[in-house]
Amino acid sequence: MSKSLTHFDNKGNAHMVDVSSKDNTDRLAIAKGAVRMKRETFNIMTEGKAKKGDVLSIARVAGIMGCKKTSDLIPLCHPIPLSNVKINLQPNRELPGVDIEAHVKTNGPTGVEMEALTAVTVSCLTIYDMLKAVDKTIEIGNIRLTMKDGGKSGRIENP
Repeated sequence: MSKSLTHFDNKGNAHMVDVSSKDNTDRLAIAKGAVRMKRETFNIMTEGKAKKGDVLSIARVAGIMGCKKTSDLIPLCHPIPLSNVKINLQPNRELPGVDIEAHVKTNGPTGVEMEALTAVTVSCLTIYDMLKAVDKTIEIGNIRLTMKDGGKSGRIENP
């Protein structure tokens, strides 16, 4: 089965996909990522000693806000009414750092994969911003879509 890129017309010009004839369905996307940092930085964050405030709470709110702005950031994304955005930030002593997971839901004609990925990315960037004064070596990585459900392609998992 040959798949074509949907954001290009038959002449190769970029365009926004027309979703007007697609059915509204419940859709869910889950994305994950991680932020690695020095052990001392991890301790500052988990002990609540970051000068800018509660790192994880602010990163959660930033991720939600970023998720809602996805169509402003990614040129061919549709503005989507979001039903729910949930962001889990879990300190991970093993990294050391933070594991981040975003769950994004809608009922509409197109999926929310980009919104979930944006939520994770903005959360990661916020953690970096809040801790960069004490650690310039923070790493952001492993950002990926782990599951999407709904629409024509149904459920796809990518652990």
